[in-house]
Amino acid sequence: MKRSNLFLLTLAATLFSSGCGDSSTPDANGNMSPVAVRVVPTGAGQEPAFLTISGKVEAGQSARVSTRMMGYITRIHARVGETVNEGQLLVSLQNEGLQAKTAQARAGVAEAKAAYENARKDFERFQNLYASESASQKELDDMAARFEMAAARLNAAREMENEVEAEGSYVRIRAPFSGVITQKYAEEGDLASPGMPLLGLENPGRFKVSALVPENEVSRVREGDTARVLIKSLGLQVPGTVSELSSSAMATGGQYRVTISLPKPVEGLRSGMYASVRFPGQPKAGPARGSLLIPREAIVTQGQLTGVYTVSQSQTALLRWLRLGREYGEQVEVLSGLRPGETLIISAEGKLYNGAPLRIQ
Repeated sequence: MKRSNLFLLTLAATLFSSGCGDSSTPDANGNMSPVAVRVVPTGAGQEPAFLTISGKVEAGQSARVSTRMMGYITRIHARVGETVNEGQLLVSLQNEGLQAKTAQARAGVAEAKAAYENARKDFERFQNLYASESASQKELDDMAARFEMAAARLNAAREMENEVEAEGSYVRIRAPFSGVITQKYAEEGDLASPGMPLLGLENPGRFKVSALVPENEVSRVREGDTARVLIKSLGLQVPGTVSELSSSAMATGGQYRVTISLPKPVEGLRSGMYASVRFPGQPKAGPARGSLLIPREAIVTQGQLTGVYTVSQSQTALLRWLRLGREYGEQVEVLSGLRPGETLIISAEGKLYNGAPLRIQ
């Protein structure tokens, strides 16, 4: 009786597990469940009439706020994400020594100003005496020289005061333009040194896209050209204009940096987002008529290999390894491994593998 009960329980568990199989497991009859897929036919293509390159969104105006003096940070007056105005105080550094210099400079200006006023009055008095022939020419010349030296000392004292005030801008660091704080590189109590970045500031009102153009395509791009910029993360396409094109590729590995300005604000756009830049116009060089282009979304990778799944004559998945060429927007050139007329799988609702039965939607 115990053996009979054990056999019945085992049989029930087996039937239950087989009835709950997914698309990659056999059904109750031992057949594999088909995988639902979407397909497109392949065919001979002509290169699209545009050049597409990848780039990254950057703020049109950005700065790393730093100082030219060494000192401990006593306070950071702004936080990341905060909007600040031009001239607003951002960071304060320890400034006891600067306060002493400021007091000395102001005292020097006061002393030089008193000496200047005294020399000016003496010079004017001797001018009157010389006019009434009560003073000699030499005495008048001496007073004039004394007055000029007093004026020179006053100017020097004022320049010293201006220099000390300029140093004050290095311990009371203000926003160079209105924008948003994007980065915080230091904390209160840290020792700031000349050139050390303290805060990152960006103006979110205007953005640009920075990209690299291969040397065999750079002749197709010129300053002032229009372009279409696709922001993939936002699903938006906005117009842009080439504002800068580098004339040297010495530091960029044979590629030329191009900057595309976006003329209008884009809601949700942030620095660092990836973008595709599409330039109109017939390409300089590309695949000849009759070459094969496939959608990028159909490509699968395994390590260093790239391929696609196709539909076999028996309605099963067949993995084909390919040798790919250049990219043209959302299409990729196939150099070998695929023939025109084959049916290409671009998406599947289950796991694909060689021999998997298919249900074409």
